[in-house]
Order: sequence, then structure tokens, then C-alpha cells
Amino acid sequence: MSPEFSDRKLVQSLLLLSREISLLPSLHFLLKLSSSSVIRKFKLLAFVFEEILRLLVSFLPQSALLCSKELYVVLQRTKTLIEDCSNGSKIDGIATLLDVFPFKEFDLSDDVKELVVLLKKQCCDAQALVDPFAENLRQEVLDMLDHIEKGIVPEQSKLVNVFERLGLHDSSSCGEEIERLQDEVQNLGSADRNLTVQMVALIGFLRYAKCVLYGASSPKRSTGSPRFDGEAPLPADFLCPINLELMSDPVVVSTGQTYDRSSIRVWIDSGRNTCPKTGQILAHTNLIPNHALKNLIVLWCRENKLPFVTAETNNESDGFTVNKAALEATKMTASFLVNKLRVSPSTEMASRIVHELRTIAKTDSQSRACIAESGAIPLLVGYLGSDNAVLQVNAVTTILNLSIFEANKTTIMETDGVVDGVLRVLRSGATWEAKGNAAATVLSLASVQTYRRKLGRAKRVVRGLVDLARMGPSSPRRDALAAILSLAGERDCIGRLLEGGVLEMAVEIMNELPEEVVSMVAAIVKRGGAMALAVTDGAIGKLSTVLTDGPEGAKEFAASALVSVCRIGGEEVVSQMAATPRIQKAVWELMGTGTGRSRRKAASLWRTLRRWAAEPDHTHRSRTVVHISTNMADDFMS
Repeated sequence: MSPEFSDRKLVQSLLLLSREISLLPSLHFLLKLSSSSVIRKFKLLAFVFEEILRLLVSFLPQSALLCSKELYVVLQRTKTLIEDCSNGSKIDGIATLLDVFPFKEFDLSDDVKELVVLLKKQCCDAQALVDPFAENLRQEVLDMLDHIEKGIVPEQSKLVNVFERLGLHDSSSCGEEIERLQDEVQNLGSADRNLTVQMVALIGFLRYAKCVLYGASSPKRSTGSPRFDGEAPLPADFLCPINLELMSDPVVVSTGQTYDRSSIRVWIDSGRNTCPKTGQILAHTNLIPNHALKNLIVLWCRENKLPFVTAETNNESDGFTVNKAALEATKMTASFLVNKLRVSPSTEMASRIVHELRTIAKTDSQSRACIAESGAIPLLVGYLGSDNAVLQVNAVTTILNLSIFEANKTTIMETDGVVDGVLRVLRSGATWEAKGNAAATVLSLASVQTYRRKLGRAKRVVRGLVDLARMGPSSPRRDALAAILSLAGERDCIGRLLEGGVLEMAVEIMNELPEEVVSMVAAIVKRGGAMALAVTDGAIGKLSTVLTDGPEGAKEFAASALVSVCRIGGEEVVSQMAATPRIQKAVWELMGTGTGRSRRKAASLWRTLRRWAAEPDHTHRSRTVVHISTNMADDFMS
């Protein structure tokens, strides 16, 4: 590459970078003080580089070459800085380089010379970094946030004036600004706590003003996960099995299951010594961070533009973001929306209001508490039976989101008509999404032992969950199975589950969702359902097939259930299991490769099969079912 071409390429790169920076979108006004000024300067700088490129016919002077290389580095950093929404500026470095750049070496036009002088002056003038318009606007909003923090409701006329100057003219533009702020909060994390707190407060303020000025957002028909309305479907492994929320600090317990740290800590501190999902006794209470899963969750959130709130930004005692202004703004927003709902609005308006409540209720526990305290829950009851499918699904999903906050569970259970309304949606909801979210609400409420017993004894609850698990699509079906598994954690609920046809349903769908179904069956068997399973047509054969050909996660539960059933069902059950092809090989492999618990269960099955095969009244073929590797088995168990 010739020197001339290399030098020309460098100037072209400087020109291109300047233009790219000048075209970057304006940031929100909290950062606009430096960014807008920098962006304007690069519009001018682009003209200078364009003139130099036009005049360049040979290589750059050595001093100009060195300055150009340094400028290229600074411009790259400046672009990255603005794109990352940082609150600093590299303009001082640019000022130094412009001051030493040998512009006199080039025959610049008078206009461009004037631009150079102007650029040098602006870059050296500290006051030039502050846009007076943006500074005044920023101060007005900060004053409003200060008033909101004190519980003072902003005057609507002032809101109109500020939002006009911000260029936020409708609900859509406000929503886009909120999304940008959420992205910035996520990217900043704990790097700049003061700015993060300020932006969280601003998000609350924007939500309130959006509702007051432009009304609630229009609901959209959802096709995604129940917990993330209309967004990309959330992987089930990212949800904590206890609180149904996106895990911010996933940890692994001794059984190998993963939970959010705060939820499993509350579970353990309440005196429980079992794994919430499997029912197994915890060998110890150590919590091992699941860094790999956390990284996956963070990456997924960034790709799907969802906020990821880490433990560092939360109050450790109650999980609330420490931000008085944001709290007061959320209270004002909830109160405003609930008051609108109290006046019996039209179906269209009610749908928009409930959708807005649903959106706010999925953000954090602080918002869920504010909405419940504003009196929203009793008003939502009437919309659970709405003929409008969108309004119905928004109502039940709002209750689901509210139920995730522990204190709201009592309000939901004790408010007349809420549970009955949720159960009606579960049995005859207008959409599968509504039914699935009703099942998820049952699961959320069942995390409290008293409510779990009450719900598990209700015939309507069990029948609704069983029907949904049997006939629903994948996501609602999993919600139903998770709710049944939770109810199966109480021995008092087993009779109603059996009466409701849970085992028959399990046999029907075990091939489709083996892990979920078999873990549920194992929980029922453990708490008194072994005999019922033994006499359920096809159950032993299906469990044996899972043990031989099922996913690894389901094999342990299958072994556990089969051990219990064999002890009660006797020879007939054992013979059904022994008739399964390759059963002895599957049991042997589980003894060698499974977890400590699964190896013990497999060893018990192996002994059962050997004793059965040794009975004199069995055929030679039966007696040799487990004869393969008998000496190896003796060595293994000795």
C-alpha cells in the first residue's frame, strides 16, 4: 500500500467517523448536556475533514499524520461513549489535538478556516459543553422528580409543557423513551449508581405522565410467554420455580435444582429442609452460584431488550429498588389508573387501563405492591368473566403478576370473587393463554402452605388443572403440571388429586412431557399415591419406558416412583416392570452414572428384580431378566 493511499484512507476514516457521530440519535435529556454539544461539533468537524480530503494530493505532513492517528483513536472512543450512553465526554482530548493539528499545511478555504477557529473555541470553552435549552429542561424535570418524591402531584399544564419540549407527543414516543432508559439502566448496572437511580426515577415519572397525558397504552394480542406479554417467549429455565420471576441471582441447592437466591433463602430460613421442586431432603443448605445460567439470562435480556435487575441495585431486605421518587411516581400512576377503572369505563378503555396495569405489574415488587395498595384487585374481578378475550387475559395476567409479590397473595385469597374468577378462567377461559395464566396464578398462590392446602382440596382447581394439562398447548400445559406438582407437596391434597384423574392424565401425556409428568407422579407416590398408581392402567409400563429411554432428568423420578410402587404392588407390578425391554440395562446404568439418590433407588430396583427372577414359579426367561452381570452387581453392592 502506498503512503499516499494510506494517508488518504486515514483522512477518509476520520471523515466517516465524524459523520457517523454527527448522525447518532439524541440521547435522553439527562445525558444530552454533553452528547448534543459533542454531536454538533462533529458535524462541523466533518466539513473540515471533507475539505482536507479534497485538497490531499500527496502524503500528509508528519505532524498531521501523527495528529490524525490520535484523532482517529479519540473519535472511536467518543462514538463508543455516546453509543454506550455514558455521561462523560472526550471533547477535551479533541480540543488538544485540534490545537496542535497543522491546519496551515493545507490550503483551506476561508469558510473552513473559520470553522476550525470556531471548533477550537468551542472545544476549549467549558461552557460550550452545556446546552442552555437542555440544561433548563433537565432542571425542570429534576424539580418535578423532587416534588414527586415528596408526594406532590405535578400540575398537568407543566407536564404538557415539558413533554412538548422533550418531543414526546404521544403514548408511543413515551413508551420508546422508557425502553431506551431501561436499556441504559441495564447497560450501566452498578457502574454509576447515582445515574442509575436517577434514570429509574425518570422511568417512573414517564410512566405516570404518559398515562395522565395520553392515556393507557392500547393492548396488543399476545403470542409470547404469559410472564412477558407479547415479547420473546421466556425460556422456562430462566424462571425461579418458587416465585415465577426471572432469576437475578440463580443458585444451585444440594439436589441440583436451581432457584433465585432470595426465594430459596426465604424458603430455608422458614424452617423447611426440602427441595421445593422435588420434595427431596436437602443434604445441606449451601447455595452454589450458577454463573453460567446467570450469564445466559443477562445475554437473553440484552438481546430481547428486557431489564435485568441485579441484586446490587436492590435493597437486600425486601427486594425494592432504593428510590423514593420512583416509588412515589409508581403510586401516583397506580392510583390514577385505578381511579379511572372505578368509574366503569367502556370495554375499550377498560382494556387499555388493565393492559397498562398488567405492564406495570410485571416490572418489580415495588410496582406490584403499589397497584395492590391502590385497590386494583377487587376491580379486576369483574373483568375475569369478560366476553372480550383480550380484556380477560389482561385481567388474569395482572392478577398473576400481582400474586408474585408475597404480601399480595393474602389480598388475592381474601378478596371476594378473585379466586372463583381465576378458576372460571382456568376451566373456561376464552384463550389458552388466559387458562395458562390462571394455572400459573394457582401455582403462585400455592407457594404458601395454607393456600396450597385450600386450593388442593378444591375439586374445581384440580379438575381445571388436569383438563388443561391433558389438552392444552405446551406452555399452558407446563403451567398446569407445575401447579399440580406444587399441590402434590401436601399429603392432604393427594386424595383430591387422585379423585380428579391426575394419574390417568399422567399416563396419557407422559410421552410428550416426561420430565414434568414423572416428577409430578413421583411426588404423588411419595405422599400416599403408590397403590393408586399400581392399579392405573399403563402407568407401570410408561414409567419403565421412561427409565429405559427417557431424558436423564426424568429417570431418577421414574426410579423413585417404581421403588415405592413395587413395595406396595407386589409381584404383579414387578412383572410388568420386568417385561419392559432393556430394563435391566437401564437400571444397571443408573446405578453407575446417576446421582447418589438415583443410584440408591436403582440399586433397590435391581434387588427387587433379582428376587422376583429367583422365584421358582417363573419361567427361565423371567429368571434370567437380571442374570446378566450378576457378579458385577454383587461387586457393586458389596
